[in-house]
Amino acid sequence: MTEPTVLISRAGRAGHIVLNRPKAINALTHEMVTLIQAALDSWASDPSVQTVVLTGSGERGLCAGGDIVSIYQDGLAGGTASAEFWAAEYRLDATIAEYPKPFVAIMDGIVLGGGIGLSAHAGVRVVTERSKIGMPETGIGFFPDVGGTYLLSRAPGELGTHLALTAGSVRAGDAIAVGLADWYVLSDRLPALITSLASIAPAEALAAVASEAPASGLLADREWIDAAYEGDDVVKILARLMGSEVAAARSTAEVLASKSPTSVKVTLRALREAADLPSLREALDQEYRLALRFHGSHDFLEGVRAQLIDKDRNPRWSPSHLDDVDESVVASYFTGR
Repeated sequence: MTEPTVLISRAGRAGHIVLNRPKAINALTHEMVTLIQAALDSWASDPSVQTVVLTGSGERGLCAGGDIVSIYQDGLAGGTASAEFWAAEYRLDATIAEYPKPFVAIMDGIVLGGGIGLSAHAGVRVVTERSKIGMPETGIGFFPDVGGTYLLSRAPGELGTHLALTAGSVRAGDAIAVGLADWYVLSDRLPALITSLASIAPAEALAAVASEAPASGLLADREWIDAAYEGDDVVKILARLMGSEVAAARSTAEVLASKSPTSVKVTLRALREAADLPSLREALDQEYRLALRFHGSHDFLEGVRAQLIDKDRNPRWSPSHLDDVDESVVASYFTGR
């Protein structure tokens, strides 16, 4: 028999949600979103459930993001399944952010894209020495969605801008520093944590197992990152990186130049606008409009082809350079025209 894609269970005072597609690093499907939403809706008014815990099955990670191949196939066909998925997914992300009970997300291993939507909006976010957290979207011709623009626009200085534009990923110390996580727990202590959450409150359970987080390399690099990424012009940002006296900045310029030029420009504007939005829900509304515009676009289909279908890692972006992306095209992503 086929295993359920989400396992829902109870242990004492805790409701436990387990993403259960380990071969796909628990990549998120519409069915999974629906099952999680139903569990959360039920538990919200159940006084016997005082804490919700989210984990992923297997050893590789919590969640590698949305099922991008299915979204790609839907985009090729001009379908509407992706629009329905994003609407449900973003609604779930908002539910998690506003949940009336402690929601403990165990961000062990790989946590990318849609996995961040499920975990980084939680009230209690736990990372480990195995955590690798990122929003890789500009590398596939997309943008940081699932509330990514809201979260990254609120990171210290321009650290979020740096991660968003370069499709960067971070380890535990950096994740805590940029506001994507709260607690550091060694992976071999996770079973004890999950067991204790069945009987005691999250703060007490975490105090017994948490360790001091590793230092953040990103915070140490803030001076050159903040200087390079200020403003609203990606072409100028790239020029500053290329001309920097800091070797890491010049290396970053090569990374940035390899991403979809259209995605990078749209992402920067989305970040700047999200920074002024008063709530996650408003940011998700903007992201939904952007997702629909990206779906079926040349760079999204080409980026997924290069990274996940043919795996030649050689996307042919159009336009291929930042200078060639017309600002009216960028504006069209936000106006729907």
